[in-house]
Amino acid sequence: MTRTGRRSSSNLRKRNHLRSATLLLAACTLTAAAGCSSEPDTDKKPAKSASAAPTSEPSKPADPSETAETEVLDTYAKFWNEMERSYAHGSTAGTDIKLHAAGVALVRAQDGSAGMKKDGQLMTGGVAVSSPTVTKLDIERKVPSATIASCLDVSHWDVVDAGTKKKLPLPSDRLTKYVNISVLERWPSGWKVIENDPQEGKPC
Repeated sequence: MTRTGRRSSSNLRKRNHLRSATLLLAACTLTAAAGCSSEPDTDKKPAKSASAAPTSEPSKPADPSETAETEVLDTYAKFWNEMERSYAHGSTAGTDIKLHAAGVALVRAQDGSAGMKKDGQLMTGGVAVSSPTVTKLDIERKVPSATIASCLDVSHWDVVDAGTKKKLPLPSDRLTKYVNISVLERWPSGWKVIENDPQEGKPC
């Protein structure tokens, strides 16, 4: 081979190496621009795991005594509502007093309302029961019981003629606000007033 031939071959190899280097550089440039590097992305932060839902505290069990006291006061209020209805009609028939009263208290309500009607009298208006307080509560005995003290205001509970519905005169010195003591028991059907004792000589 001549010197000229060897020079031409050498130049060709140089041009091929240069071309390969240029193509390799271009490929790396395009790869970098496209974000296709095979190196791990150290800037990415690890995904946060979902935080656990807050656990709710278990509800505190209801106090049996507090529950019983609430039921007792509710029964007492309903008892007086039915007493008003009984004396307004001259009978406990048609009322719900048997749901809230039993024993002596029920008998007195029946006899009292019927007795007034027999005498040609009824009672209209209402009784204001204030400051009802459970003074004694025993839910451990075989038949749970409770005692309630309250102040009865009968100044707007009027005696009227059963026929004319006109108000009848009453003694001016009568006591219209006095202490009332009631005893209740919890029967299978619920709490009931079994004794109701108005303390007409004890003002409140």
